[in-house]
Amino acid sequence: MTQPQLVDCGFDAALGAIGGKWKTHILWEIHLKPRRFGELKRRLPGISEKVLAQQLREMEADDLVRREVFPGAVLKVEYSVTEYGTTLNAAVVGLAQWGKGHQRRLAAKSRTAAAA
Repeated sequence: MTQPQLVDCGFDAALGAIGGKWKTHILWEIHLKPRRFGELKRRLPGISEKVLAQQLREMEADDLVRREVFPGAVLKVEYSVTEYGTTLNAAVVGLAQWGKGHQRRLAAKSRTAAAA
């Protein structure tokens, strides 16, 4: 007997673009204003340089992030969110709001279980 095929509802593509521990945090930071690599590293405690570079490259390939190199004696590179990347704002904010509600629900459930 064959397994039923999953309908392509877009979740795989969406999670591929923003999945993982850091991508939504990076997008949020560069949504606020363009940031240099070192600034992103400081604002995201716990992320390694290797992971940050990898995540930025992946998001740049997905047209979510723009990498701009400024000419000069000192190399200056800034990362900003693309116009296409801003289309994720509503989804990411909505997901964050759901997450906060979920945290409150779990905390209330934990308090109820502890009181019993």
